[in-house]
Amino acid sequence: MHVCVLGAGGLGSLIGARLAQSGVDVTLIGREAHVAAIRSNGLRVEGLRGPGVVHEHLEAVTEPAAVTGPIDYLLVTVKAADTGEALVGADRLRATSRVALSLQNNVTKDARLAAWIGDANVIGAATTESATLIAPGRVRHTGTAPVAFYFGEPDGRDSVRISDLVTIFGGAGFGCAATDSIAAVEWEKLLQAALIAAFSITAIGFLPDRTITDALQTRPGAEYYVQLARELLSVYQALGFTPRDYFAPYAQFQQMAADDVDSSVERALQLGQSMADNGVRGRPSMHDDLLRGRPTEVDESIGEFVRAAERLGVAAPALLGAYRIVCGYQALVTEEAPVDVHP
Repeated sequence: MHVCVLGAGGLGSLIGARLAQSGVDVTLIGREAHVAAIRSNGLRVEGLRGPGVVHEHLEAVTEPAAVTGPIDYLLVTVKAADTGEALVGADRLRATSRVALSLQNNVTKDARLAAWIGDANVIGAATTESATLIAPGRVRHTGTAPVAFYFGEPDGRDSVRISDLVTIFGGAGFGCAATDSIAAVEWEKLLQAALIAAFSITAIGFLPDRTITDALQTRPGAEYYVQLARELLSVYQALGFTPRDYFAPYAQFQQMAADDVDSSVERALQLGQSMADNGVRGRPSMHDDLLRGRPTEVDESIGEFVRAAERLGVAAPALLGAYRIVCGYQALVTEEAPVDVHP
């Protein structure tokens, strides 16, 4: 089994390390400094599940042209804004990759990948696993869930390749499952990603030592979290989906849809305490990008729901406010402002 990861940042490096530890042959395609560190000292994984250094079954290269042999599964984990350039650069991998899947946080990724390699070679995937690249050759595992990965065929059928992915990811210690509704999973994952990013950036801002775990343990923070979540959930339902809490316990959308506001706030406070008790402390990658002065995926996540709310006539004032704040921060730190959907 050969898995190639196109985009060895935090998440891609974590997945590659865990798969390699389980005996799967992995090739990471990453930046020069990161690749050099891995080649010299192995890939060090810190955070959840304890520290470890991975050497065996792991190759690291800076260019797709350096990848050798056929690829059973090509995982795309580059930032959404970098997808076009990354796929052009990886053109030679189309002929050697049996299956491609994207773990990016957007709902256009599968169609874009299919346009590159063909519909028959793409399967859907979504994850809530999170990790941060803290230095070349070092990644910190910051978040997980009992079921952190879902894999599914676009038409919902069972297949050997879905079973293969569940087996190899499960063998690497990841909670994973097959689904016959991958579009619903991907949208609910985007709902969760948009909620966490909007909440983290606007509730924590530029306090470097604070995380969403801290903010959720305050009543005003929990109330704000619930307001954002209920607005996002309204958009999700207006799109025709029913909440399933695919990434429980962090996704509690089913209960939220049934609860009143006060009950939802109490559950949010309990979630914050549970995260603290389990050592879950981290920020979403979008928040980290802002802190480092990098462009974000705000338009592909929060912006996707803002546009859908406008299109479907769903009131989402807190979400729109959060979107504008994130866009404002991005303009200040990168001098690149996203498109204004409300001129």
